[in-house]
Amino acid sequence: MALLATGKRFIRNLETAGALAVQAPLEGGFEGRYQRRLRAAGYETMTLTARGLGDLASYLTGIHGVRPAHLGKKTVGQTAAVGDVYFVPPILTYRLQHVPPKAKGLVLWLIEGHILSRQEIEYLANLPSQETRIKIVLEVGGERFFSWQPLSEFVSAA
Repeated sequence: MALLATGKRFIRNLETAGALAVQAPLEGGFEGRYQRRLRAAGYETMTLTARGLGDLASYLTGIHGVRPAHLGKKTVGQTAAVGDVYFVPPILTYRLQHVPPKAKGLVLWLIEGHILSRQEIEYLANLPSQETRIKIVLEVGGERFFSWQPLSEFVSAA
C-alpha cells in the first residue's frame, strides 16, 4: 500500500455501494486515516461498537426503551420492581437530523462487526437504500492490509 492513501477509491466505492465491509490491520491507524478522508470529502462520521447494540433497527432508527441497571435498589409502588423504562431517541436518525446542510451525509463506522449475525449484517447492507444520506462501514475482521468490499457481497459470500 502507498505511504499516503488518498482514499478517493474508498469514498467512491462507499458512495456507489452504500455499505462496505472493511478488514483492517489489527495494529490500527488505518481507520482514523480513512475517517479523516471521509470528513474532508464532506461526510460526518460516527463511530460505534457493535457490541451491546441489541436490536439494530430499534437502536439506530427507532425510539426504543432502556432499563438502567437497578444496582440492587428496587422501586416500590405501581411500577415494575426492576425499574422504570426510559425511552431513548434513535441514535442514527437523531444524528442525521443535526448534520449540517452542506454535508453529503452521515457515515456510521461500526467496529467489532464480526459478532453480528447474518440477519443484522443484511439489515445494515439494506439501510443505505432506505435512507440515502446514511452510509455504513462495518469492520468485519483483521487483515495484513486495509481492504474493503461491498457489504452485500460480504453477506452473500458468508
